[in-house]
Amino acid sequence: MVVYAGQGDPRRSMALLWRAGTAAEPRPGPKPGLSVDEIVDAAIAIADADGMAALSMRRVGERLGRSGMALYTYVPGKSELIDLMYDRALASLPASYDLSGGWRAAASAWSREVRAFYLRHPWALRLSQARPVLGPNEFTLLESLAAILQETGLPPEVLRGAVALLTDFVRGSAATVAETRQAGAETGVPDEEWWRTRSAVLAEVAPGFAGRYPALSRVDSEPPRPGEEPVAYLERKSGQAFEHGLVLVLDGLEAARSRLS
Repeated sequence: MVVYAGQGDPRRSMALLWRAGTAAEPRPGPKPGLSVDEIVDAAIAIADADGMAALSMRRVGERLGRSGMALYTYVPGKSELIDLMYDRALASLPASYDLSGGWRAAASAWSREVRAFYLRHPWALRLSQARPVLGPNEFTLLESLAAILQETGLPPEVLRGAVALLTDFVRGSAATVAETRQAGAETGVPDEEWWRTRSAVLAEVAPGFAGRYPALSRVDSEPPRPGEEPVAYLERKSGQAFEHGLVLVLDGLEAARSRLS
């Protein structure tokens, strides 16, 4: 399920994101007032626990001891709430990185932190990057990476590509792990059963698999460890691929730096 940001009223949504004017001010009611941040934090907790599909104004209201309708005093609707959730969750990431160890070390730290963020909040991966939230913390995330990569001395047109490359690489790696964790619950078939059944059938219908795909078989030759669950195996392999891929991406930036200097 892909979720597109920015579907609510643009003026009210952006005012809430940037806390402009009176949009973020709680309004009086029959009970002690809530705050926008309390509502957003409750929504994040629901999405973290049960996924984006479980999110509704009613669920958030119940968590706060209010009716869903009471929340509309503070947040116009679910679309605006999702924008606020994503941007507020991003506030947990560092706003800047230590460059004393060089840009590579800082870029590696940024990449690992952002990947871990998406694994803590897998629902955030549902938000399409085709329409960004345009909130302050989303811009801070990109600003922190741009500040790191400008230390390479690469020209702006190359840096734009580098920021996009690293952002997409990290997000894609996190999505693989998140989907692996969610597959059993969403399909109703446990991972162990799915892999056991499919592997057995593949061995029957493609007995010469290794000969037919020798390069692929060599690359993926490491078997699971004894007793290792399929999810743990895939997560370990994904983690290794991420670390190796990160080195290759940064090596590519080094090479571009040398070529253009």
